[in-house]
Amino acid sequence: MHTVKIILIVLLFLLMLGCDEAAPPAPPLLEIPVINVKQQDVPIVLDMVGQTRGSRDIPIRTRVDGTLESINFLEGRKVDEGQLLYTIETRPFDSKVIEANGYLREAQTALVKAKSDLDRIRPLAEINAVSKQDLDSAVAQYDAATAAVQTAEAKVEQAEIELGYTSIHSPIAGRIGLSHAKVGEYVGKDPNPIVLNYVSQIHPITVKFSINEKEYLRLARKFIQKIKKLDESSNADISEFKESNTPNTLELILADGTLHEHKGRITTYEASIDATTGSLSFEADFPNPDGLVLAGQFARVRAIIETKKNAIVIPQRAVAELQGIFQVFVVGKDNVIEIREVVSGEKYESNIIIEKGLSLDERVATEGLLRLRDGMTIVVKDKTQVQDNKSHPASGD
Repeated sequence: MHTVKIILIVLLFLLMLGCDEAAPPAPPLLEIPVINVKQQDVPIVLDMVGQTRGSRDIPIRTRVDGTLESINFLEGRKVDEGQLLYTIETRPFDSKVIEANGYLREAQTALVKAKSDLDRIRPLAEINAVSKQDLDSAVAQYDAATAAVQTAEAKVEQAEIELGYTSIHSPIAGRIGLSHAKVGEYVGKDPNPIVLNYVSQIHPITVKFSINEKEYLRLARKFIQKIKKLDESSNADISEFKESNTPNTLELILADGTLHEHKGRITTYEASIDATTGSLSFEADFPNPDGLVLAGQFARVRAIIETKKNAIVIPQRAVAELQGIFQVFVVGKDNVIEIREVVSGEKYESNIIIEKGLSLDERVATEGLLRLRDGMTIVVKDKTQVQDNKSHPASGD
């Protein structure tokens, strides 16, 4: 009995100690960065991957075969129109010219004799000193000799043309590549090189790119009037029309992410969609006076499709996506979280356009979205605004 009393006293004492302890403190509120929703004008762009090529890529071919005697340019450098590029051994062609000239002199000698005979027989035929048959024969001999001279002259000209082909000149001004043949190599017949090199005109530089059907429709609606005018100019000077009627509206993004300082224009395009790939190919020219862009580079062509006026824009990190549903965490006046479904639009840089679901000057949380719950109260850590940066247009999806 005494032991039971002691136990009861101890329990009563512990109970009294527990009642004197304070309740545990509530967990601290989360500190979440918040931004104010703002409006701005946003250019909507279409980015297309393409590859550069020379506006004129001319293969340098040898039109006669022979031994390559000299290379008269620095590979990879600029060459002028008409500049000597290669020479081929001329001796076989020199002999053809000499031979052709020999045949020509023979034909000319025969022509002189035929004319002399005709001049001698014609007066005699007029007085019936010789027969008309003799006159006809002399005339025929003269005509045949004249034709032989013409044939010999053509052979001389052909031989001289072939001799001229042993000196290969650049047809345009541009940048020349690496030679496919070396001095001393026999060229002009397979398997030896027939195409010796390429000269590429890189000012302007041409970019070939393809777009899918959806992108084509967006691009066509932007440029449809320009394209229609270009189609209607089939009987005009097309190059002049392009220069005067197609404005420079395209941007070129280089492989390192930098923007080419000159804008370009669409110059040509396919007549139909490629059924195998579902894409349409375009070509655009960009001024390249410094020769910075070379043929064969990969680049992105950017076209501004439209400009959305007073669009509501927030950072992409402020939007949560789950199974195609986009949500934002709106912060109310009492810093209470409201989870709200929104309709998102195009993205640009690190921001996104909100088509529906947000109003001007509302506040949204930008971090810690996984820890937020509907109805939760937070502490606003920071108030920032979406920066109005028109130099980074939106990309069309």
